Amino acid sequence: MKEIDLRRFDLNLLVVFDVLMIERSVTRAAARLGRTQSAVSHSLSRLRDQFGDPLLIKSGLRMQPTAFALDLIEQARPMLGGIQRVISPQHIFDPSNSLRVFRIASPDFTLTLFADLLCRLRSEAPSVSVEWTAPREPTLLDVAGGLIDIAILPAELRLPQGVAGEAVGALGWRCFGRRGHAAFSQWSAKSWARWPHLAVRVGDNLTSPVNVAAAAAGLERTIAGWVPHFSAIAPILAGSDLLATLPMVAMTETLHAYKLDSMEVPFPIAPLPHAMVWCSGRSRDPGLIWLRDRLRPIVKRNFAN
Repeated sequence: MKEIDLRRFDLNLLVVFDVLMIERSVTRAAARLGRTQSAVSHSLSRLRDQFGDPLLIKSGLRMQPTAFALDLIEQARPMLGGIQRVISPQHIFDPSNSLRVFRIASPDFTLTLFADLLCRLRSEAPSVSVEWTAPREPTLLDVAGGLIDIAILPAELRLPQGVAGEAVGALGWRCFGRRGHAAFSQWSAKSWARWPHLAVRVGDNLTSPVNVAAAAAGLERTIAGWVPHFSAIAPILAGSDLLATLPMVAMTETLHAYKLDSMEVPFPIAPLPHAMVWCSGRSRDPGLIWLRDRLRPIVKRNFAN
């Protein structure tokens, strides 16, 4: 890719690119932007020339992004959101007319929470959008920099300067396995330790509360496999004799669909406190106050107190 002179780069092209990545169609993007198809096609052609990459390739009824396009939009979207926040009047937020895009970072086991939030926002703010992203190592730094509007994270994480937060509840634990699992017929701490387990790899900065509690009870589990997402747990449990000890909310929507059973964890394990965090420099942002007020009761309703 040739070097780009930002003094001559038209940032409006990135706005068009963002909509193209959402719609994957020049026709739909033009309608959403209120422009002609030829104008959007011309913008895409300029972007391709600027970056030396096709960006979007026609494939059937939709255009498919290149690897470079996926990387570009991941970097560009937070930047566009930041520019929009800077140039928007800070004292005005009208949800019924706002076109604002919020970014929330939360584990994938909160899918139900996200669905509830979208339903509520659609009735109050039909043109507001919410992008849900999974937490990663630098999420707290993204929050401090305003790239993430709100994050739901374990409360034990140390908040860096520039991040504020509040407790939203704690996650209770259950042990899950396929329906009719032999371990559940005479459930005990020994049964829990005897059978192999499936676990979620959530990062290197958190000590597993399950391992800590098990060790305190004189137990140790055998991890047969690790998965990167909570959503992968249910189908694996349904087709195996593995067990999984997880927050209850992680399996709410999949327990019956995959014919799984759950049992109380057979040893003491403390609930896992979580917090809702945001950039402290934007604590008085009317839009974020509005969003927090709508997300807070949804999170607290789903988390055990």
